[in-house]
Amino acid sequence: MKISSSTKGLLISIFTVIFAFGIYFLLLAKRNYYLVDNPTENTFYFKINNGDENIITAGQNVKVDLKKGVNKIKVFDAQKKPLYDSAFEVKKVRGLLNIAHQDYYVNEQFYGYGVNKDSLIATRSQTNIDGKLYVNAPVRFDKLYTDDFYYNIDEDYDKVVKNVQKVESRTKIFRKFDFLNYYKEYYQFNK
Repeated sequence: MKISSSTKGLLISIFTVIFAFGIYFLLLAKRNYYLVDNPTENTFYFKINNGDENIITAGQNVKVDLKKGVNKIKVFDAQKKPLYDSAFEVKKVRGLLNIAHQDYYVNEQFYGYGVNKDSLIATRSQTNIDGKLYVNAPVRFDKLYTDDFYYNIDEDYDKVVKNVQKVESRTKIFRKFDFLNYYKEYYQFNK
């Protein structure tokens, strides 16, 4: 059976589209998930929505399944003594559970063609962290749950500017120590 040129072209274009979508979903698509994080030296046990008991050790983060709406968590110390039993509300498709109630910072980074980040962030308020002022108004977070960010602690900001026609921004949540290191590296102002 002989295939016409137009049929060959149609098949090639269909395979190209399937290949492009495959590359996107395998390599480029942003994954949505929820993390439980423990930046401390302690070990914790926890149960979410009366499910299985999980363990999280020092410096570890664990992906968990949460449902939109109200969720419940029970947290125990290393000797499995109850620390607290609490509820939190999930509104978005990614979030962070701060079971140790440590300090995190949500930072906003600007993108766009010809963005003068110095002038953009210099006009924003400053945040005091351990007696030192930090520009760009990083927001401190120490409560049990937040989903008010775009990139989770285990993700990096985009390396490529996607839309060169306008200025846009993305927020990322950092552990306190990671934020201070990121700040030193990224915010190098001309003096």
